[in-house]
Amino acid sequence: QVQLVESGGGLVQPGGSLRLTCAASGNIFSIYAMGWYRQAPGKQRELVAAITSGGNTNYADSVKGRFTISRDNAKNTVYLQMGSLKPDDTAVYYCNADLSTNWFSRNEYWGQGTQVTVSS
Repeated sequence: QVQLVESGGGLVQPGGSLRLTCAASGNIFSIYAMGWYRQAPGKQRELVAAITSGGNTNYADSVKGRFTISRDNAKNTVYLQMGSLKPDDTAVYYCNADLSTNWFSRNEYWGQGTQVTVSS
C-alpha cells in the first residue's frame, strides 16, 4: 500500500510564502514523477507543478516565477516552495505521484490534500 502525506499548508497574507511537503511511503518500487495540483471552490482541479525523477519540471503559467518544485529522490519526497502568494492561490493543494509498486504495476496516487489560504 502507498501513502502520500502532505504538510505545510495554512493561512498566509498576500505576498507571503509557504512551503508544502509531500512524502511518499509504502511498497514503492520506483517513482517516475511527482507533482502538485490544486482545487479552489467551484473550480476544477488543476496542475500547479510537476517534476520527473530526472528533475524536469513543468509549471502552470499562473505560478511561473513564484513557485518552485523540487524533490528528494532518496526520501521519496517532493516540495513546493510558494512565494508572492495571491488570494487566487487559495485552494486545497493535492500531492500526486506516478509510481510503480513492482515491475508490472504502475499507478497514480493522491494525497489527502492540504488547505492553503491567502488572505489579509
